[in-house]
Amino acid sequence: MSQNEAMKEEVLSLRAIAQKPWFARVPKYLALSGPGWLQGAMTLGGGSAVTSLTIGAVFGYEFLWVQPIAMLIGCIMLFALSYQTLHSQTSPFESMKKHINPGLAWAWAIAAFASSIIWGFAHYPLSAGMLEEIILVSSGFDIEESNELGRDLYLLLLAIVVWAGCAFTAWKYGEQVDENDSGVSNKHNAVKIFETGIKVLSALIVIAFAWVVISASLNGKVDWGAVLAGYIPSSLPHTAEGVTMMMAALGSAVGINMTFIYGFTLLHKKWTPQHVELSRYDIGMGLVVPYILITSLISIAAAGAFFGADLDIQGKLSPTQAGKMFMSAGLDEVTSRLIFAFGILGMAVGSLVMHMLCCGSAAAAMFGWQEGSLKYKLALLAPTPAILGVFVWSTMGAYVVLPTSAICGFLLPIAYIGWALLNNNKDYLGAARPEGVTRYLSNIAMLLCIVTVLCSVVYSTYVKLG
Repeated sequence: MSQNEAMKEEVLSLRAIAQKPWFARVPKYLALSGPGWLQGAMTLGGGSAVTSLTIGAVFGYEFLWVQPIAMLIGCIMLFALSYQTLHSQTSPFESMKKHINPGLAWAWAIAAFASSIIWGFAHYPLSAGMLEEIILVSSGFDIEESNELGRDLYLLLLAIVVWAGCAFTAWKYGEQVDENDSGVSNKHNAVKIFETGIKVLSALIVIAFAWVVISASLNGKVDWGAVLAGYIPSSLPHTAEGVTMMMAALGSAVGINMTFIYGFTLLHKKWTPQHVELSRYDIGMGLVVPYILITSLISIAAAGAFFGADLDIQGKLSPTQAGKMFMSAGLDEVTSRLIFAFGILGMAVGSLVMHMLCCGSAAAAMFGWQEGSLKYKLALLAPTPAILGVFVWSTMGAYVVLPTSAICGFLLPIAYIGWALLNNNKDYLGAARPEGVTRYLSNIAMLLCIVTVLCSVVYSTYVKLG
């Protein structure tokens, strides 16, 4: 079957599915979904893990509502971006450059490219640390911390193993996104396999953290009444630490590199305006639900095991610390250190693969390279130096986190403003521009997102500047 025939058949199928009740659409849309899951893999990285651990360990169940609301606010802008991309059939970078401002488009692309490399410096040490933990618990093999050189080289080797798996996955995906018509079926199948792999990875991460929560619950460590109450916003943080945590969650649920790569993954799927409803279900099932489930499970486990206990929790709680503390709190070693470590490793690996794909798309957009070309695939490997994070992140982090967070943070609401302007641009969307009540409500929703993220960025930067 040719690509055009396959797409016509899919559009007819979508029209038939749209006539069914929403709950009957879910299984069909789940099978067809894809780009939303890639967004989920990107946002569920080390930052989400650490933030979730800290929310539960320091504040208990009180602020379980923060991350779900942060994600729901962020996905409003992704709904707008998917609507624009599918109707224009143009990459958001080109749309921003042509209809808003070339400088803003370039700044957005550069920030997405740079942040995808810089945050890799944090994710490779995390991945290596979790892999080290898995090997230690499962085999007993370890290198003493007193042997600094030997342990550094060991961690570097583990980081290279993680990099090799991520690079192979990203490279194989990168081979499938060129615009030639030859081998369409094979390319479609390869993209499908990649997306299915991300879905399976997301499911395994959920299972890993559900295992930890169930084990904690069986040990009497979880107050389910308090858990349910924690999802009802009944209070706001009254300390600087609490406000900072909430603002960080609100501002980071959707990152700038996520916003850049999303439009390209939609175009890689050859989706059209007839896929708008599918794209919304896709974001809901692939990003919103896994994000809320995984961050909630981590926070619930941390709250049950650590909150109110006589444990020394200073600043952000690292996953390695958390695994050992879960064991101290009464969980068995397999659950607290092995299953938990597998879950964190899955989050980090999924994010690292998406960082590579973002670098490839950003470079191709900026320099006019064809996606799928050798230059594009080499750009996928731009985050490779980040494996050195096992040596340098503890020292370089303090120097790059603030400027990177500030630049990317301030560009995110500016990019949001650009999408809001595009959503009202008749020259850009033509007859697809929202009108009447729909336009009024969508503008209010986007304004809410812009104000929320801007407040988060300003406050967080202010706090980091002391």
